[in-house]
Amino acid sequence: MSRLCVVAAGGTGGHMFPAEALAREMAGRGWRVVLATDHRGEQYAHAFPAEERLALDAATGSGPIALVKAGVAIVRGVQQARSAFTRLNADVVVGFGGYPSAPALLAAILQKRPTLIHEQNAVLGRTNRILAPYVRNVASSFPTLERASPALKARSHVVGAPVRADIRALYDRAYAPPGDGPIRILVTGGSQGARILSETTPRALAALPDAIRRRLKVQQQSRPETLEAARQIYLEAGIDAEVAPFFRDMAGRLSQAHLVIGRAGASTCAELAVAAMPSILIPLKIATDDHQRLNAKLLTDVHAAGMILEDDVTVQSMTDAVAAVLADPARLSSMSAAARSVAIPDAARRLADLAEATAA
Repeated sequence: MSRLCVVAAGGTGGHMFPAEALAREMAGRGWRVVLATDHRGEQYAHAFPAEERLALDAATGSGPIALVKAGVAIVRGVQQARSAFTRLNADVVVGFGGYPSAPALLAAILQKRPTLIHEQNAVLGRTNRILAPYVRNVASSFPTLERASPALKARSHVVGAPVRADIRALYDRAYAPPGDGPIRILVTGGSQGARILSETTPRALAALPDAIRRRLKVQQQSRPETLEAARQIYLEAGIDAEVAPFFRDMAGRLSQAHLVIGRAGASTCAELAVAAMPSILIPLKIATDDHQRLNAKLLTDVHAAGMILEDDVTVQSMTDAVAAVLADPARLSSMSAAARSVAIPDAARRLADLAEATAA
C-alpha cells in the first residue's frame, strides 16, 4: 500500500490553501493524503484532495476559563489523532500552523512519527513557535524567520509558499506595462480590516492627475457596506471601475493588471512575486507579531512594492504613492522584474520533497 501523509491545517484560508497545494503534489506522487482539521477548517476543504478527513477537537482563547477549555479540547484532539494515526499508520504529519494543527502534531510527536511544520509568514506563529523544537524539520515561506532561535534557523528550509496552479502559471508570462493604453489597477483586501482600503482607495485614485485618471480601469474588492459609496466616487471621477465584494477569478485579473493595491498576507506576497506583479502594500496593523509588515519586506527590500503603514494611510499618501509609480513608465517594469526575482514558483514541489525526506 502507498505511503500516507497527514496534512494538519485549519482555521483560515491562509493555512488551508498551501496545505491543499501540498496535498495535490503528494497525491500526484502516489501518496495517500488525509486532512486533519477542525470544524472551522472544513469550510475551506470542499476541494481538498484527501481520502479521509479527521475533524479533531481544538480551541484557543484568552483568560483563565477559556484557556482551560482550550486545553481540554486539545487533549481530546490529541487522543482522537493518536487513535486515527495508529489505525492509518501515518508515515509523516505536516502541520501548517494555527491552533487546529496542534493536536495532530502533538499526537505524532508523542508517537515518534516523522513531523514537519510549514510557516507561511515571515515570523513564526505561536503554535509553530511552541512545536518547532520538537518536530523533525521546519519549512519556511520567507528567507527570514523572525522569532526563531539561531539553532532553529539553522535547521529550517526555505521552500516558499505554495500557490494555486492558475497563479503559478502566471510566472511564465511576460509582464506588459500599460504603454499609452489603459492602466489596470486591481485592489484587493484581506478578510480582516479591509475597510481602510475600501474607503480610502477610491478617493485616492479619484485625486490622481487627470492625465492618469482618465486612463484607469479599476477592479476593486470592497466590503459590502462600502460598495455603493466606492462606485459613486469612481463614477463622479469618470473612472471605469468594477467594484464587488469578492473576485473568484483572481488569476485572470492578476494576469491583466498593471498594479495591485492590497494587504500583505503571506499568500498575497507569494502570489504577487510569482505573478511578477508591481504592488503597493498596506500591512494589517493588528496582525499578530506585525507579521504582515515583515512579509511585505520580501517585496519592498528589492523595490518590487511600495509600502504604506496603516497609521500613515491617508487619501493624499495613497494618491502620492500611486502617482509616483504610474508617472514613471519604466518603474512598473523594473518592479515586475524585482518581484519575479524573489519568487519561488515551485514551492509545492520543494515542500513535497522535504516531506518525503522527513518521512524517510
